[in-house]
Amino acid sequence: MTDLAYWLPVVWAVILIAAISIYVVLDGFDLGIGMLFALERDATKRDVMVHTIAPVWDGNETWMVLGGAVLYGVFPGAYATLLPAFYLPIVLMLLALIFRGVAFEFRVMTRGTVREKRWTAGFMVGSAVAAFCQGAILGGVKVVDGVFAGSAFDWLNPFSLVCGLAVMCGYALLGATWLVWRTTGPLEASCRKWAWQLAIGLFCFIVIVSVWTPFLQAPYLRRWLSWPNFVFVAPVPVLVLVLGWFMRKGLQQGHTKGPFLCALGWFMLCLSGFGISLWPYAVPPSLTVWAVSSPPSSQLFQLVGTAILLPIILAYTIYSYHVFRGKVTETDGYH
Repeated sequence: MTDLAYWLPVVWAVILIAAISIYVVLDGFDLGIGMLFALERDATKRDVMVHTIAPVWDGNETWMVLGGAVLYGVFPGAYATLLPAFYLPIVLMLLALIFRGVAFEFRVMTRGTVREKRWTAGFMVGSAVAAFCQGAILGGVKVVDGVFAGSAFDWLNPFSLVCGLAVMCGYALLGATWLVWRTTGPLEASCRKWAWQLAIGLFCFIVIVSVWTPFLQAPYLRRWLSWPNFVFVAPVPVLVLVLGWFMRKGLQQGHTKGPFLCALGWFMLCLSGFGISLWPYAVPPSLTVWAVSSPPSSQLFQLVGTAILLPIILAYTIYSYHVFRGKVTETDGYH
């Protein structure tokens, strides 16, 4: 294997992980806000919650598209193996996101009518289903001789169900801490209470999944517990505890940005934990990133376009969040 054939899949793996991470950060809290509608019954406060994400929410899926394009173009072997395994949750997730987007707009257009309640319910359900499906696809696949060898419902196993519920709880926590940052008054106070309850729930899920994951495949267990790997991975659980302590202090002492940043830190540590367990496998336990990658010439061609477009996408994303920064009150509006 040449140096180019070795390093290009590594570079693309970093880009793919970055796209997934940014998507989780950006779309996670607006899906969480949709689920938090179930806790906030006041229509005016619900409108404030929506107004904090209305200017930016529809651009967050850009990163999902980028991740899918990288998987299809750079790691076609992984795409061909994973897609048949996850047809059902992926289609269900996409339908939920579409329905959620329609409900997002139609609940405003039908304000004051019976149909507003229906679209509001649709917004909540779409957010919850999309979040659950994103977690459920972490359950793993059955691979024989490099191809998917399971059934359409293999993804629906106890581990995937726990992961789906964990992502729902985590996204709701992101949404609550986002609202702590972006709202004021009674709504902010309510979100602080919800955030701490959700933080406790997510911490429990992190412990369960962290203990469970190393026993799914033998390489996972060796990666975490063998020497000297243990020295390098030990900081991950320690940092989870440290961020949990800072989140609790921030929520109690009236900090606004701190709890949201701590919640983001938890997600980044969880993603790094999965990365530690999986690397270098694109489809564990047998298909590495090099085995499923496209030819180096194809990867180079795509890398040129990505190097041009990625900074542009990052720039307009950062600029849009900068423009619509600050607290949102009941007197503010987007629609």
